[in-house]
Amino acid sequence: MIRRNLWAAIVLWVVIPVTVPLILYRVDQFDPASLPRHSLSWAPVKVPKHNSCVLRASERVGDGNLPGPEDFAYDAESGLIYTGCNDGWIKRVKVTESSGATDVKVENWVYVGGRPLGLAFGPDKQLVIAESFKGLMKVTREGEVKVLTDKAERLKFRLTNGVDVAEDGVIYFTDASYKYNLTEFMWDILEGRPYGRLISFDPSTNSTQVLVRDLYFANGVALSPQNDFVIFCETPLRRCRKYQTEGEKKGSVENFVDNLPGYPDNIRYDGEGLYWIALPTGKSLFWDIVMRYALVRKTMAMFIRAIGIPKMRRNGGVVAVNLKGEVIALYTDTALSSSSGIKIDHHLYYGSLVEPYIGRLDLNHHAAHST
Repeated sequence: MIRRNLWAAIVLWVVIPVTVPLILYRVDQFDPASLPRHSLSWAPVKVPKHNSCVLRASERVGDGNLPGPEDFAYDAESGLIYTGCNDGWIKRVKVTESSGATDVKVENWVYVGGRPLGLAFGPDKQLVIAESFKGLMKVTREGEVKVLTDKAERLKFRLTNGVDVAEDGVIYFTDASYKYNLTEFMWDILEGRPYGRLISFDPSTNSTQVLVRDLYFANGVALSPQNDFVIFCETPLRRCRKYQTEGEKKGSVENFVDNLPGYPDNIRYDGEGLYWIALPTGKSLFWDIVMRYALVRKTMAMFIRAIGIPKMRRNGGVVAVNLKGEVIALYTDTALSSSSGIKIDHHLYYGSLVEPYIGRLDLNHHAAHST
């Protein structure tokens, strides 16, 4: 009797808890792939300057009126910041200072629907929008919202993401994944297969061309000051690469910066020699393990399917990188998750997919310090 009870206890407390998950793991059809090991570094990231207390030093611009300001386009002539929000509106933000006080005005400008992500002005001052579900769009001078392109090589865009416009009017943008849309982005990250593309659209010929294929969650896009190359980010690999648009190396791809201190989103050039790359979450041992091992990602996918996506973003922010691809300064906070960063005068403005405001940090008073 005692032996029978012992075996019953073993089955109940050991065999079942071990075998049931194994069976579920075996029958689950989600099949992650191994990411390229040469792009996954355990090494700590060396940052010469760091401000790790960004939130407490920042102002909240338009708090409550800007639901998820994901990316920015700045018009220096009018002083207006344009941002796409999760309510489908492109909003215009005006920040003025007088006698030490800051005045903020937020205006609903154009409704595009869906979820606008990347924004950029063309040389004609018309706003180009990477709308995650509908494709590449623009707002005409008359305020009409027009879809420019929504497919390439017979593959529909599933997650139109980052965008920038060259001086000749050619638009460079990313389709983060031709398999998963924005609501499914975590499955793209966990699957670990290169479904992303860097694409160009030439308005003069209405031609859409895939420039680089097989990218791992292709994200932010930024042209060089001379427009001779375009930088694009690959989020899971913590790197940004550059595609040569002019010269003898035209069409070639090489690394711009890798082993970033976090997972890159949008990238913006400030006109003063620095690119500002947003980091939704920082590098950590947890994410190093998740990205390196497909088994861990499959297990994580099973948990997410059962309980939903837990909050896993920590120590995000914005990193400044010079034209040589060298990390110059890092701005983070424990609870910060940033989707974009842009330097305007002496302030760093940073956005988010979820917060209801734009963060504004005075770089004169809260600059990063030597580590």
